[in-house]
Amino acid sequence: MSAELPTVVCVDGDDETRSATVEALETAGFEVRPCDSVVAVETAMDDSVGCVVTTATLPDGDGFDVVELVRDRRPDCPCIFFTGEPPADLPRGGRDQVVEYVPRSVPGAHDRLVEVVTAAATEVTQAAYPLPEDETERLAALAEYDVDELSALDTFERLTSLITSHFDIDVAFVGLVGAQEERFVACEGANWRTLSREDTICTHTILTDDVMVVENVQEDPRFAAVERLEELDIRSYAGARITDDDGNALGAVCCIHGEPRSYTQAEREDLRRFADEVQEQLALRRRLGTGGD
Repeated sequence: MSAELPTVVCVDGDDETRSATVEALETAGFEVRPCDSVVAVETAMDDSVGCVVTTATLPDGDGFDVVELVRDRRPDCPCIFFTGEPPADLPRGGRDQVVEYVPRSVPGAHDRLVEVVTAAATEVTQAAYPLPEDETERLAALAEYDVDELSALDTFERLTSLITSHFDIDVAFVGLVGAQEERFVACEGANWRTLSREDTICTHTILTDDVMVVENVQEDPRFAAVERLEELDIRSYAGARITDDDGNALGAVCCIHGEPRSYTQAEREDLRRFADEVQEQLALRRRLGTGGD
């Protein structure tokens, strides 16, 4: 069972209460990383962490400092308050990021905590958007490309205009996938600026070397229930990953249409070439902007 469950970070400044919580979670099959402070959480967080359990008051801050730190590192990771303070007495009130509050004072508190952690961790593993294994390195690489400063927008706008004509589609865009949202640095056929990471198909595209095609979004179980895609009238999708010279996925070049649509092998290869052109333009302008060769 433990091999199938993500790691849990357990944060509590009191050694005795922290040890009891860790024991309960480990008995349930979780690998647990105990932390006694906000600073310790910063060291403990990595891509294997699937849930964070924290108390309200800590030696160097409070539980909401933990939540903010986790959100910066892993925006999809649930945080659960396990504390003796009632909700009304929490240091800064409730926040959406806290999955659930579990009071220590109730009978069987540790059993209840295990149930909540299991449900939260399973939901994230199965339902939230997938993250690349090298997400931290990928985001660091993406930060090196300041598209506005590199004066690449005009180039990408011309390119997306060409893509819409070439494929006879409604919308084409160049999107860079950040930690929590995708930013459309050029978009022909629509006025889209950003899309939340959990709502964008490109968060799946950056996981594969192949051109990703969704012929009918409404028939794909990954995307059929995403209301934002319905609102934007996205019925079909094709996307080719933008990858830098070190193999980091930066985003995607995409085709969108308001009707179901398939793509031939030749069309997929053309879209791949468009994505390669975007990366070449990004690399060129980065070198020029930094004075590189």
